[in-house]
Amino acid sequence: MRFHVRPAFALATWVLLTLAACTQTQPGTPQPQSATTTPSATIPAAAQPSYYVPTAFADLPGWNTDQLADALPALKLSCARYSLLPPDQSLGGSGIAGELGGKAGLWLPACEAARALTPGDTQGLRAFLQTWFVPYQLEQNGNFAAELTGYYEPEVAGSRVRYGDYQTPLLARPRDLVQVSLGDFDPTLAGRTILGQISGATLVPYYTRSEIEAGALKPQKLELLYLASPVDAFFLQIQGSGRVRLPDGEIVRVAYAGKNGLPYVPIGKLLVDQGDIPANQVTMQTIRAWLDAHPDQAKLTMDRNPSYVFFRIVTSISADQGPPGELGVSLTAGRSLAIDRNVVPLGAPMWLSTTDPIDGAPMQRLMLAQDIGAAINGPLRADIFYGSGPEAAERAGLARQSGTLYLLLPKQQ
Repeated sequence: MRFHVRPAFALATWVLLTLAACTQTQPGTPQPQSATTTPSATIPAAAQPSYYVPTAFADLPGWNTDQLADALPALKLSCARYSLLPPDQSLGGSGIAGELGGKAGLWLPACEAARALTPGDTQGLRAFLQTWFVPYQLEQNGNFAAELTGYYEPEVAGSRVRYGDYQTPLLARPRDLVQVSLGDFDPTLAGRTILGQISGATLVPYYTRSEIEAGALKPQKLELLYLASPVDAFFLQIQGSGRVRLPDGEIVRVAYAGKNGLPYVPIGKLLVDQGDIPANQVTMQTIRAWLDAHPDQAKLTMDRNPSYVFFRIVTSISADQGPPGELGVSLTAGRSLAIDRNVVPLGAPMWLSTTDPIDGAPMQRLMLAQDIGAAINGPLRADIFYGSGPEAAERAGLARQSGTLYLLLPKQQ
């Protein structure tokens, strides 16, 4: 991690544990994260420690140098979404974040003021933020160093029908996949959910990746599209959304529609444990290269990750828009962030200070917390959305920086 010097092995260990595990949930009314992927959700909100240290805008690294106006469209997307939600709709956050920004209605006064902001007016946006918000640095047990990874929207080859090389299906959400909100049964478990299927009178774990790929869901006829590569399908599930290019050139957008609820197992760690990739060389690119070079072992290796993601076809967004995130708005390249909603309210503005994963240049800018991720847990984890295309893929694959995170919360009125 280039921002704050860390030992190379510690860097590699982090990548192994968290590589590219950002999968978006289905857009719409924000939903709680699954307990299977959110360790912090096991602590009742009232008992969670404080993660928020009040600070000043002048202390935000690079506060006076960011072209803030570039983030204005993303900010207005968050505001537009808030206006459509019930005022008491929970957005997440604990402690002071829950009190000041945990409900949609708490953001409406600032969002109303944001209507007067004009495109390109960086100074106006800076003054607006200083008037309406208070910054808090995120920390945990005295540690302020956040671990930052990246994700992107991949483009892969596919077909609407199965033929030739197009043999790997993308599946829709199964009809027998059951999601239970545990808080409905025990208030101390509010915010936790569990996924499974009904067997007799019992809720049991859902099918694993290997069982699904062996045909466990075939009777439900869930096939949406067929991809030319099982490795493409695997990484598409990790990213949570993507573009599928059909043989005639048509692009079909797909987005996250659910998961089987089983734990995400990073195969990068498995490959290091087996001695296949050196610990200090693990990136998305090296893992992909190993899978492509070992087709006889690739399936078994991928099946050791039991987590499986389901998709839906998206027709409501244009080609120039990003994929939908958990908040239900299109993500903005370089300005949207995936966070743990148990710590940060969905849609909230944040300040990020880290380095570019390619050239190491300072990356200090306004971000919007518009998404969540399966491996994004706690106050010191975030996933940067880098967009689509080869450059975004390169940045996301290399992203593993240290940095600092700040949450901007509405001032008490």
